[in-house]
Amino acid sequence: MSRMKRRHTMPPFWLPKITRTMYPENITPENQAFVSEVIANQYSSPLKSDPWERGQWTEKVRRCGVIARKIGIYPMWKKDGTRLLTTLLQVSDNHVIKYIPPEEMATSYFNKRTGNVAGLVVGADSIDPREATKEFQSLFVESGVLPKRKVSKFVISPSAKLAPGTPLYASHFRPGDYVDILGITIDRGFQGVMKRWGFKGLPASHGVTKAHRAGGNIGGGGEKGRVWPGTKMPGHMGRNRRILRGVKIWRINTRHNVIWVSGPAVPGSVGSYVNIYDCSLPTRKINAENHPPFPTFFQDEEDIEEELYDADLHVFSDKSVTFAEK
Repeated sequence: MSRMKRRHTMPPFWLPKITRTMYPENITPENQAFVSEVIANQYSSPLKSDPWERGQWTEKVRRCGVIARKIGIYPMWKKDGTRLLTTLLQVSDNHVIKYIPPEEMATSYFNKRTGNVAGLVVGADSIDPREATKEFQSLFVESGVLPKRKVSKFVISPSAKLAPGTPLYASHFRPGDYVDILGITIDRGFQGVMKRWGFKGLPASHGVTKAHRAGGNIGGGGEKGRVWPGTKMPGHMGRNRRILRGVKIWRINTRHNVIWVSGPAVPGSVGSYVNIYDCSLPTRKINAENHPPFPTFFQDEEDIEEELYDADLHVFSDKSVTFAEK
């Protein structure tokens, strides 16, 4: 990670302040019903055009990811009795908003590093169009879906493209797969060195005066008569982009689109958004013979069970104790 500070806790001075405020417009019930009818007719069909031709899976193909909400931590047990903590992530109302072809992505740094790639804009959690500005609503004209509360762009292979308006579900992944999770860490504010960097502090004994939690000497003397860049000192803690790699999926609920992933260390607080990708670790490569659904799982066209479990996970609905007959 770079030693330069790239996080800004305050908006820049040139950013215009929002002056639009919500106020009661005293709309009559008849007008309210008319506006609701217009919105329902305009956004009645999520997929305006026909589905595009679906590509074929290859070894180094890059699929799209999904946007999920962190909704809590839950304990689970394996078949050998081992207890493990899992984090629940809900894929809430995901739709494809826009497809960016490789020609438009040619100027980005992704193509300079990885070659020919495309982009896919995905949105989560629909909102009332009357709550969004006209400029923001223009992003969703092509797809025909309601404006979204959260929008993210995923870098994909051109063969993994999806038509605007295509829904994405938790069945985009499978139990047993490994994924990468990107989120914003919890904002802790201004903290000292003991909380921010784990310093043990000075001795709480005789002779130490009001310096129990201080950082101590930072080594300024002689040739190093300055504060070196990257020195661990008090400052703002949290609110950084962090990626948790190699996280295993243990369980998926296809009805409520909930994914159980291993560990309680998913970045972000409860209720925050995270992006879920296919794992990029070399030791967690996807087997070409048993690859996930490509480019996604079309849950509207195929039947799928409501609960999906990993092979090593204990299912409490199954019989675990048997009694032999006399």
